[in-house]
Amino acid sequence: MSGFDWPDLMRAGMQGLRLSPQAFWQLTPAELRLMLGQAAAGRPLDRTGLDALLAAYPDAGNGENDDG
Repeated sequence: MSGFDWPDLMRAGMQGLRLSPQAFWQLTPAELRLMLGQAAAGRPLDRTGLDALLAAYPDAGNGENDDG
């Protein structure tokens, strides 16, 4: 995967944050960024974004509930 400086990220996670290798590799990039104090990459979903998702992926409308 390009765009990640893995040696620096590993150093920051395992030396700076004192994470075990297992804990480091279980993190998502977003979780690691948060732990390192970096700002989130994107902004939260707003109503316009939600409406766009609803339009792109409408419910089937068959009245059935997936929860059982």
